[in-house]
Amino acid sequence: MEHVVTRFAPSPTGFMHIGSVRTALFAFLWARKNKGTFILRIEDTDKEREVAGSVAHIQESLSWLNLTWDYGPQMSTPFGSCIQSERLPTYHAAARELIAKGYAYPDPYSAEEIDGFRRAAQANKEVFLFRKHRPKTFSEWDGKRPLRFLVPEIKRYEWHDEVRGDLSAGEEALDDFILIKGDGYPTYNFAHIIDDMHMGVTHVMRGDEFISSTPKFLSLYDALGIKRPKLVTLPPILREDKTKKLGKRDGAKDLLEYRKEGFLPAAMINFLAFIGWHPGSDRELFTLPELIEAFDISTIQTHGGSANEEKLLWFQHQHVKHLSDSEYKAAVMQSVFSGKEPENEERWNTILPLVRERAALSSTFTAEIDAGEYAYFFTAPEIDITLLPNKNSTLEVCRTHLKKILEILSSSDFSSVDSIKSAAWDYASQEGRGDVLWPLRYSLSGKKQSPDPFTIAHVLGKEETLARITGALNQIHA
Repeated sequence: MEHVVTRFAPSPTGFMHIGSVRTALFAFLWARKNKGTFILRIEDTDKEREVAGSVAHIQESLSWLNLTWDYGPQMSTPFGSCIQSERLPTYHAAARELIAKGYAYPDPYSAEEIDGFRRAAQANKEVFLFRKHRPKTFSEWDGKRPLRFLVPEIKRYEWHDEVRGDLSAGEEALDDFILIKGDGYPTYNFAHIIDDMHMGVTHVMRGDEFISSTPKFLSLYDALGIKRPKLVTLPPILREDKTKKLGKRDGAKDLLEYRKEGFLPAAMINFLAFIGWHPGSDRELFTLPELIEAFDISTIQTHGGSANEEKLLWFQHQHVKHLSDSEYKAAVMQSVFSGKEPENEERWNTILPLVRERAALSSTFTAEIDAGEYAYFFTAPEIDITLLPNKNSTLEVCRTHLKKILEILSSSDFSSVDSIKSAAWDYASQEGRGDVLWPLRYSLSGKKQSPDPFTIAHVLGKEETLARITGALNQIHA
């Protein structure tokens, strides 16, 4: 049975957006599904576009989602480094093999001459093909000039894609592309094929933008006598309006921005899996182990899916619901309090269940904290006595009810929300819940909108609850 090997091979050119991460996820799922190998390879041969810190950022992004790799940067492997710039001798050896076979030659032209060829083709309304200007004789490659692939045979290529089915392209897709640039670094078209060969990659997860280049890759496989890996073309991720592919210019965010906002890794993974894949049932909620079990290449879709953040929020709400109290506390404490114990931790522990009901994102919780939404749990609020009475009621009626509630709660059990509620509920039902409970809630929170008064009283405790009711009564008498 074939040992499955997949890879995720990003370029270190900036942040990771969800399109790249979805590719990593599918490659990871297929490797784990088949008890295979998942490789993280860094394709850093375009030094002009490289952004410092990107490799660490890529690793941090994948680690946040628990997409662990078997081989990657700074790891010992059977095939050498997983960083392309540290594999240059491998590409040069393959280049010299092609030269020896007569399938590669040094480019004799200047950039200006090539531009002239291109302009002439445009003027004649022709597709520019470098092979039409291929020199009749070749000089020896000195490693300083670009090295081009000499297409062995101009023909129509046919191939099978695991998602798209049988595909083909004509002669116009073949050309003498550059293998090694003038700076000694390989091009993507060359390096990824050599790396896949040495790393034993069996399945290449890729975007649909690579379909048009496939005949070039197939021609190179044939020239080197390389066994073709299985090609798995993933559907595009579209903008929310579905008019075009999502890109950095379209507002695609850095993956770690979602972490800052408080999204759970499980929610993000579940969301990404469903952009272009379907389990074949109505089920939508999956953990990572469940996705590994359910995932199959045969159910990857051909049409693009949109990156709908409303759906991501839905997944977030669902996964938050499935967290245990301790898991939810750990997630919030890490995101909101940077993993440190906050002051008044015991009181925060009683507040968190309230937060869980209304704020699925820790960023929402943080914003509410900054806006003072929870300040009344720690400091007695200032009371505007004109807001104490319920609508169509009076301060005198309000005073009567607060005095009675103070009396009731003074001898009540505060061990649970239900015990506080049961103590006051009969009186409130008899006298009018709005007239009784509105002034109680407002005297405790000082807010027009807040949790119910029994929940607030339980969080505050008996002593503080009675003190706040007394304070409100004193303001009425004043």
